[in-house]
Amino acid sequence: MEHMTQADAGPAPRIARTRDLRAAGWRASEVRAAVESGGLVRVRQGAFCSPLTPPDCVAAGRNRGRLACVSELRRRGVFVMDHATRHIHVVPEAARLGPPGTNRLHRDRLLRAPHPRSLSVEVFDAVRQSVLCQSPRAAIATTDSALHLGVLAHDDLDELFASLPRRHRRLRRLLDSRAESGPESLMRLILRTLGCRFDVQVEIAGVGRVDFLVDGWLIIECDSRAFHSSWEQQKRDRRRDQEAAMRGLTTYRPIAEDIMERADVVRAAVAGLLAARPR
Repeated sequence: MEHMTQADAGPAPRIARTRDLRAAGWRASEVRAAVESGGLVRVRQGAFCSPLTPPDCVAAGRNRGRLACVSELRRRGVFVMDHATRHIHVVPEAARLGPPGTNRLHRDRLLRAPHPRSLSVEVFDAVRQSVLCQSPRAAIATTDSALHLGVLAHDDLDELFASLPRRHRRLRRLLDSRAESGPESLMRLILRTLGCRFDVQVEIAGVGRVDFLVDGWLIIECDSRAFHSSWEQQKRDRRRDQEAAMRGLTTYRPIAEDIMERADVVRAAVAGLLAARPR
């Protein structure tokens, strides 16, 4: 059943209708046997998908919808702040939906028509929905991530912001696709509120590339457990900091969790460092 594999389905998982399976030579008894053995997943009456299909996409299909907004972006590897809610797009006239639970339903008009069998909305609409759904700082971090990963094209920004309410259009000038992680985007926004001069992704001789260089002397590295948890990595980080110190530079490493959830504490820490050294 090659047409049902995740790789062949492309970036958006799809369902197969009963008539699709019959056209591929499946008998009704074979479909039933495949469902019972786990070789097929029955999404709803007359609709099936591969067992490799992400559970959130299956849940969206069972609600007669498509995975949307931050949930679809998270599936594609884009940074989002909300991991607790499943966002599903349904057509405005949809009825007979299952219990809402942790689902958030979107009934907006899509600007990019997904494939009729698709279990998720197109990226353009997912980003648009995510800007409307999230706080401004989270929306900027998500859009930065989508641009950095190439999931959203820079050429789509004009149309994207033209489709948003006017109050959201001011966010465009705050985007920077050079950010390599969500916490880096959020850290950049914190630095903007301090009015300091800073550069991003700076190459320093003997040290390497750093996330931020503030006022020419303060290095800020946004550490996450994914890339800094091993002792070997921590040793490399500390030796980099040592090299920076030899050049008269100070290094501050806020953890990603604090940048995302305790931004006021991180801001106060940076402000304290800047105040201790005259510009």
